[in-house]
Amino acid sequence: MTGAEEPIPAQLVEHHGKRYLVWIEPDLPRGGEKRYMLRPATAPLQGFEATRTEKSITLRHGGQPLTAYVYRDVPKPYLYPLYGPNGKPITRHFPMQVVPGESMDHPHHRSVWFTHGEVNGIDFWAEGAGKGTIVNRQIRRVEVGPVLARIEAQNDWLAPDGKKVCEETTEIIVYRAPHLVWFDYAVTIRASEGEVRFGDTKEGTFGVRVASSMEVTRKQGGQIVNAAGQRDHDAWGKRAEWCDYTGPVEGEMVGIAIFDHPDNLRHPTYWHVRDYGLFAANPFGIHDFVPGTPKGTGDYLLKRGESLTLRYRLCLHRGRTEEANIAQHYQAFRYAPEISFQRGR
Repeated sequence: MTGAEEPIPAQLVEHHGKRYLVWIEPDLPRGGEKRYMLRPATAPLQGFEATRTEKSITLRHGGQPLTAYVYRDVPKPYLYPLYGPNGKPITRHFPMQVVPGESMDHPHHRSVWFTHGEVNGIDFWAEGAGKGTIVNRQIRRVEVGPVLARIEAQNDWLAPDGKKVCEETTEIIVYRAPHLVWFDYAVTIRASEGEVRFGDTKEGTFGVRVASSMEVTRKQGGQIVNAAGQRDHDAWGKRAEWCDYTGPVEGEMVGIAIFDHPDNLRHPTYWHVRDYGLFAANPFGIHDFVPGTPKGTGDYLLKRGESLTLRYRLCLHRGRTEEANIAQHYQAFRYAPEISFQRGR
């Protein structure tokens, strides 16, 4: 806390053998400075809750649902449903549920997911006979507190014959602010079995299927905007630090922005974002995104034992891109503040 201001909840977390103190900074302009005093909480702090079953982990904040990580008996793990700051689901229900009036194309578009359409020649993007699957091996961590919730999962990518192609570690960290929800989604692919080649195809990679009411093609107010100012159809295949898909959900304007981390492969990423509701960051599909580029330009090879980590932030917000200050939120994501500690006397 600072001076006589209201106390700010903080949470101690461990990450890769180090301990961190985490809180949500309410207002710190670039170049600014704040001083805090650490004090123990005098009463239990309201925050995140997790409920785990054999197939999913449901996260809530203050008793209100945020999402569930569905990891068992499915072609690939995914987040569903995904609730926005308006308390309403803002991704499509199909194919998990059939809801009247929704689009029912592309049944492999499961709310929020990570996969790719060509890995060692195997299609993990689509689903069904002859396709690859991503199978959970272990839930390594489920952590909740007053500031964040964290899930860490170990998954195996399997060929249609069941042979393992590679290993995946996924970490999902969720934060809740008054008008925003953030999901930090980090995926590490390790070439555990031998070489792994991510192929040059538009069918990938970190994907979201927005609520049908948000689709641009419905002409109900759906809109796509990226960091370069390109909109709707013009944003497809372009490179940008972030992209935002906004539209109405039950009478209220909401949005889902995806931030590409500056350390990611080929940052700023290419966007496989469609006016019918698909929204995906894809660093591999250069041949499809850049006219005249030879097939294979976007290929990426991991040798045995090597790994690739891709990090993204989902920013769920109210209002249009500009009024939600998405560009400013991206800068806060990109430039973390420096922190120093001083012991009191």
